[in-house]
Amino acid sequence: MRKEIRSRRINRIGSYAISSSMSMRDHRQQPCITCTTFNILAPIYKRLTVNNDKSQNSRESDYRAYWLVRNQKILDSLLRERSSIICLQEFWVGNEELVNMYEKRLGDAGYINFKLARTNNRGDGLLIAVRKECFRVICHRELLFNDCGDRVAQLLHVELAGPYSPSRNNDTRQEILIVNTHLLFPHNSSLALVRLNQVYKILQYVESYQKENKLSPMPIMLCGDWNGSKRGHVYKFLRSIGFVSSYDTAHQYTDADAHKWVSHQNHLGNICGVDFIWLLNPNRYRKLLKSSWSEAVFGMFKYLVRRASLTEEKAFALLKADNDSDCITYSGFCEALRQLNLTGHCYGLSDEETKDLWVQADMDGNGVLDYKEFQVQNQKLSECFSYLLKPSGYIL
Repeated sequence: MRKEIRSRRINRIGSYAISSSMSMRDHRQQPCITCTTFNILAPIYKRLTVNNDKSQNSRESDYRAYWLVRNQKILDSLLRERSSIICLQEFWVGNEELVNMYEKRLGDAGYINFKLARTNNRGDGLLIAVRKECFRVICHRELLFNDCGDRVAQLLHVELAGPYSPSRNNDTRQEILIVNTHLLFPHNSSLALVRLNQVYKILQYVESYQKENKLSPMPIMLCGDWNGSKRGHVYKFLRSIGFVSSYDTAHQYTDADAHKWVSHQNHLGNICGVDFIWLLNPNRYRKLLKSSWSEAVFGMFKYLVRRASLTEEKAFALLKADNDSDCITYSGFCEALRQLNLTGHCYGLSDEETKDLWVQADMDGNGVLDYKEFQVQNQKLSECFSYLLKPSGYIL
């Protein structure tokens, strides 16, 4: 499998997000900030056919000459691009020689580097590097999801420096929050909720960091391999809270243009576009994160209800189960989620998340859902329940 470098030049787009609080005169004088995100395919995952041996157990990591040459070429490409920000995924943190090579060559080229291994000694991880002449690093934080994919994320808080600073005096400081991550691959349809939860955790962490440090609103960049396309729930969730894709903005693509670009061929042989640099303008309207999360989960159910065959009456009757009254209780709601395997285990919805969903459904706040409320006041929940009770239902 071959992965091509994905470089996103964000001159106009970067100005839109990063220099939104500057005057147009200052904006025109600004050098552009560039960013490259690149899944470099860890040698421990890259399959090889050596001497006509088609065994799937042959990996590039067993052949030093192979991975060394490939990664030297990757570094050559990165240094030619000389982007202000470099975000790498599947960085082979478990190999000291490779790590030292990247740190030395990037360091000699004027970059400050930070790496982060995935949990449970998976062998690979992330690397983020920024050019010293462009940024002053304020803080680097690590986020461990501790979920079924052992995924992690990096948060880098930087300030524009030198000629990239919006002002040469000390009155104006332009700061940016940069995130680098690699989301779980959807090996099966049931992992959609896990992936959505990973993004939710990242945004919660960013929000907490801003509150903890009493930061003013600032641009946020989310970079990495999202392992999901523009048709997926993660994309729609990020768009709903104000993030824009830099690549889409540069090419004037809309949300319907998912077929117009690709970033790589995945291990299943599918040609897809999953690598993104997301930008959030600090001046852009944002929904409350918790409300957006609940809407995203309901949207996941809504997407699949088309396959459901239960009528509203049957769904309502089954949900209230043995309850004598004509209403659905919180316990019935929880039981439906448990039967779907969305709760009751370490990777499912937490008690707090389940309660948040219930609050969204129980519009009048009386603690139960009668049929009218079920049918009219909350169509999203109706669709959700119809799906939940369909035995063949699954999440994409």
